[in-house]
Amino acid sequence: MTSFGKKLRECREEKGFSQSKLAKEVSLHHSIIGRYEREEAKPTIDVVKRMAIALDTTVGYLLGETEDSELFKDPTMLKRLKELNNLPDHDKNCILYTLDGLLQNYKTRQTYS
Repeated sequence: MTSFGKKLRECREEKGFSQSKLAKEVSLHHSIIGRYEREEAKPTIDVVKRMAIALDTTVGYLLGETEDSELFKDPTMLKRLKELNNLPDHDKNCILYTLDGLLQNYKTRQTYS
């Protein structure tokens, strides 16, 4: 598993931010970003949230809970998934079956276009 510091650095560089630019975005001193990346210090969860927003990723990705930096970044999609999860099983299965069909149709059209 990749460490927090490595993920932070990768996301920062991918976004094209210097340590100073990221520090400014999240209201920190630039030297602390380097300390986070070298694993010399650990940020608070509030700081991780601000960094995730600035870097256009998720807290879960930065903390190593997932390897997908895009997972559940869209709050409206997350809200829909929560609503779907609260439905009765039969209704949930019908919606998922329909969604699977739509996704397969999209993938097929992409393959043959």
